[in-house]
Amino acid sequence: MDGRNNGESRLTVGWSQVQTYQVSAKFFRLAELRKLKQCEQVAAVCYRVRGGIIEFLLVQTGKGRWIFPKGSVEPGLTHAQAAALEAFEEAGVHGRMEEAAFTRYVRRKRGEGRNSAARSAEKEPAVSAHLCEVLRLVPPQETNRNPTWFSTEKAKRRLLEDRPADFGAELARVVDRALSRIQRSRSRNATSIHGLQKVQFIDIDRVRETAGRTRASRIG
Repeated sequence: MDGRNNGESRLTVGWSQVQTYQVSAKFFRLAELRKLKQCEQVAAVCYRVRGGIIEFLLVQTGKGRWIFPKGSVEPGLTHAQAAALEAFEEAGVHGRMEEAAFTRYVRRKRGEGRNSAARSAEKEPAVSAHLCEVLRLVPPQETNRNPTWFSTEKAKRRLLEDRPADFGAELARVVDRALSRIQRSRSRNATSIHGLQKVQFIDIDRVRETAGRTRASRIG
C-alpha cells in the first residue's frame, strides 16, 4: 500500500477491489448503501501559509454553519483518500493530504446535553481528521459551500457558532492540534531537508481520477 518498504517518502496509493452490492438484480446507489450501514466519517482540515500566517479553510453546511470538509468513507477508498475527495468536492481543493489522521472527534447533534454526550459517542462514529496542505483552489463541485479562509482564531470562533458548546469546543481543539502539528513540521523542515520523510502524503488529483473509475465500476 505504501512506499515505506522502498525507503520512499511519499505514499504510493493502492486500491482495493470494490465489492458490488446487488439484490434482486438491482445495484444500490451510494446514498442507499450508506443508509444500510453506519459509515465511518472523515474530515479534511485544510490549511495554507501566507506571509508566515497559517490559515484554515472552512465550508458551510446546508444550515449555514461552518465546518471542515467532511463526509463518509466510500467503499474502495482509504480514510485519507476519502478525506481528499471531500476536500475537492466541497471546497475545490488541490493539494497534499496526510495519510494518517492526526486526531479524531465525535460529531454531536444539536440538543445533546452532557448526560447524553457519552451515549451519543457510543452511537455516532468518531470523525478521523486528516491534515491537508492546499496548493490551489478551483470552484467546488458542491454548490453553496462557500469555502473561505480564516485565521486560526477566526476559524475557531466560526466553529463555535450556532453549535452546542461542548461540540464547538471540540472542533476548536481540532484546529489547535492542527496548528501545533503544522508548526512542528515547519520547524523540522527549516532545520533538515529530510523533515517530511516521516509523513506520508497522497495526491488529491490522483484520488479524483481513481475515485471516478471506482464509481464507474460500481454502476457499470
